[in-house]
Amino acid sequence: MSAVGDDHGGARTALNARAGTGRILAIDCATPALSLALFEGGTCLAAHHEAIGRGHAEALLPAIAALPGGGRCDRILVDVGPGSFTGVRVGIAAAVALGFAWSVPVAGFGCLDLVGAMARDELGLSGDVAVVMIGGHGELFWAIARPGEIAPVRSTPVATLAGLIDAPLVVGSGAAQLVAARGHGEAHALLPDARQVPLLAPVQRACPARPVYGRGADAKPMAAAGQN
Repeated sequence: MSAVGDDHGGARTALNARAGTGRILAIDCATPALSLALFEGGTCLAAHHEAIGRGHAEALLPAIAALPGGGRCDRILVDVGPGSFTGVRVGIAAAVALGFAWSVPVAGFGCLDLVGAMARDELGLSGDVAVVMIGGHGELFWAIARPGEIAPVRSTPVATLAGLIDAPLVVGSGAAQLVAARGHGEAHALLPDARQVPLLAPVQRACPARPVYGRGADAKPMAAAGQN
C-alpha cells in the first residue's frame, strides 16, 4: 500500500472542500494502475496505488477491504474510462455492487479528465492540456482536457493523431508514442491516481457510473461479422 502523499506533496493529502464532506471512496482500475483512496472531509485517510498491469479483478476487493473500515464510505467515485476494457468494467461493477450493499450513491469521473487535472497540478500548468492514453489496436485515446469541463474523448491511430495534436507538451501513458510519431514536443508520462480525484471540478466527478470506452467493442455480433 502506498503511503498517502508519497511523491504527491502539496494539495494531495488535504484538499479542503473540493473533496466534499463525509467519507468518499475513489476507485480507479482503468489503466495498469490499481488505485484507491479513502477521503474524509477533504483529507485522504488511506490509499493504495500500484501498477499491477493485469489482475484488477482479483486484486481490487482485497485492496478495498484493507482500507480503514473496509473502505466503508458515504459515496463512491469510480473511473469510467476510457482505458482497459476489462479494467473499466471491473471498477464500475465493484463500485455499483458496493454502492448497493452500503446504500450509498455512486458516480463516475473520466480517466483523461483526471490525468489532465493531475498534469496541471504537478507541472504548474493552467488552461488546456493535451492528454493521450494508450488505447488498443495501434490507437490512442485522447482529449484536450479543460479545467472544470468534461472532455470529449476520441480514439485515433497514432500516425493520424500525429497530424492532429501540435501541443508542445503531451501528457499521459501514450504521450511518448505520440511525440515519437510526430518527431517533436515533450512527453510527460502519467497514470490516473485516485488520490488526486479531489483535483477534479464537481461536475467532472458527477458523471454516470457507465463505461466510456472511447472506441467500439473489439468483438462483433456474428451477423455483423458475417457481412465482412
